[in-house]
Amino acid sequence: MQKQRRKIIRHSLVTGALLLFATGPAIMFFNGEVDIYRDWRKADKHSAGLAPDPASTPEAVVQVYAARAVKWRGIFAVHTWIATKPENADQYTVHHVLGWNERRGLPIVVSRQDIPDRLWYGNKPILVKELRGNKATQAIIAIQQAINNYPYINDYTAWPGPNSNTFIAHIGRQVSELKLDLPSTAIGKDFLSISDFISRTPSGSGFQLSLFGLFGILISRYEGFEVNLLGLVVGLDPAEGIIKLPGIGRIGFGR
Repeated sequence: MQKQRRKIIRHSLVTGALLLFATGPAIMFFNGEVDIYRDWRKADKHSAGLAPDPASTPEAVVQVYAARAVKWRGIFAVHTWIATKPENADQYTVHHVLGWNERRGLPIVVSRQDIPDRLWYGNKPILVKELRGNKATQAIIAIQQAINNYPYINDYTAWPGPNSNTFIAHIGRQVSELKLDLPSTAIGKDFLSISDFISRTPSGSGFQLSLFGLFGILISRYEGFEVNLLGLVVGLDPAEGIIKLPGIGRIGFGR
């Protein structure tokens, strides 16, 4: 009887965990927030109005953005990028990884002058982090160094990584000024190779253990506590009163 009871409990826990990790993406699919049928070739890519105008903003600016990924991937994940504007510069430079460049034989790490807060193929971005002034000036130098030493410059895998979110997480670990708390839906942010499966978190304020971004745990002053299963994250940030769910992301009040 006791053995049967333990078996029932184990099955219940496994079923509960599977439901927990599957419910969020299912909600994102059925509530219509992510348009999986939008034609990316005709999608809106104008400014979301979140970036300060360089013409009236002489100070240095660094901004990190996230927006739902294109088509069905947006049910699960966001795409992240970083924009930099040195002091007195009249344009922003946008840095990110573009996976489709690999298929075209082009560099996957792209740094070019662009609209920093552009809609990501119709999906409105959110501002994840912003630095201005002297902190931004110092960070821009470190960001360029982090881009130059990105270890997966010729390697891209949409899931579990390395991908666009792996790139931005790498910059966060290298640039202490950012204190970067990436969305829990940034699948790939937890990708770590077997040689460095224990690492600092992207915010630099804690530590994480991860096996190729498929399984892992994270504990941090900024990110809180996260459990990663197959790239999907369940987490809790007690300091901010936030829970994190796969597909949905943050629920609660906080940053």
